[in-house]
Amino acid sequence: MARDKTSDAAPTPKVKKTRWYHQVWQAYQMTRKNDPAVTWIILAVFVGIIALGVVIGFLVNALVYVLLLSIPFALLAAMFVLARRAETAAYTQIEGQPGAAYAALGTIRRGWTFTQEPVAIDPRSQDLVFRGVGRPGVVLVGEGPAPRIAKLLESERKRTARVISGAPITLIQVGNDEGQVPLRKLPRAVQKLRPKLSKQEVAEVNKRLTALGGVRLPVPKGVDPMRARPDRKGMRGR
Repeated sequence: MARDKTSDAAPTPKVKKTRWYHQVWQAYQMTRKNDPAVTWIILAVFVGIIALGVVIGFLVNALVYVLLLSIPFALLAAMFVLARRAETAAYTQIEGQPGAAYAALGTIRRGWTFTQEPVAIDPRSQDLVFRGVGRPGVVLVGEGPAPRIAKLLESERKRTARVISGAPITLIQVGNDEGQVPLRKLPRAVQKLRPKLSKQEVAEVNKRLTALGGVRLPVPKGVDPMRARPDRKGMRGR
């Protein structure tokens, strides 16, 4: 009788899921390195809300009920503060690195497609331009000092315009100079653009721009400030 080889095959190891509290702890450790005061700020928020609950409990003569009610609110408030501080710390870590704009754009979950490689680069200054396509049209995001990056953006705008035949093109400069968008505000600036193209037109623009390609360049890992947000289902017991 032929032996069933499948019976000897080693079982596929299960991938261990990362629990929400592990993610919160990792976010806290990362934040504390860049923001040592975060521990005391979180504790102050948590204790402050609990103290407020105690005061209200005394006033309404329902101390135990209000105290128990204030604990989950205190946890949520502490997690919210941690998420905001973690977001700031994450952007601080990558700010100034080549490709930081793409890492920030990677936090946009829906509606946009961004090229991982820059579509334009200045070999001398290492200024970069990244391209995204969505219903608002094409967005060209340049990172570098204002005087230099403006020229590189305009050059890429002309090159892109020859291919997409009339689709809207928006230029955004990332940086801390006057008229530029700070790195942490970049995702919001892109998401605020109003839709002007249909889904079919977006697909056509994407198809045409694919031929333009990009420039190979290592970029930092994407920022994910949402990692620090608590999983409320998990907090209720999962």
